[in-house]
Amino acid sequence: MSAYDPFEELEEVLVEEEIEDTTTGNVSQLVVYNDEVNTFDWVIKCFVDVLQHSSQQAEQLAMLIHFKGRATVKTAPKKELRPKKEALTDKGLSAVIEDI
Repeated sequence: MSAYDPFEELEEVLVEEEIEDTTTGNVSQLVVYNDEVNTFDWVIKCFVDVLQHSSQQAEQLAMLIHFKGRATVKTAPKKELRPKKEALTDKGLSAVIEDI
C-alpha cells in the first residue's frame, strides 16, 4: 500500500486538462526539473510568460517541481513544445521534451 500523495493527483489533473486541448497525433510532454538556482517567483513568471499558464497553475506546478523534483508542465505535439522548451531553457530552467 502506497502513501497518499496529493501532488500526484494534482499532476494528473493538470496533464489531463492539457491533453484534451491538443490535436491528434504524437503527443509529448515538456518536463521541468528542480534546481537550486531559480526562485519560485522566477519559475512562476516563466510559466505564465512562456506557457501562458494562469498564476495559480504556474504556482502549483512550481510546488510540484520543488517537492517531486520534476513535473510535466505542458503536453502537446513535439513541434509545439520545442520553442517553449527553448524559451524556458533560455531563461535558465532545466527543461526537456519526453515522448509519451
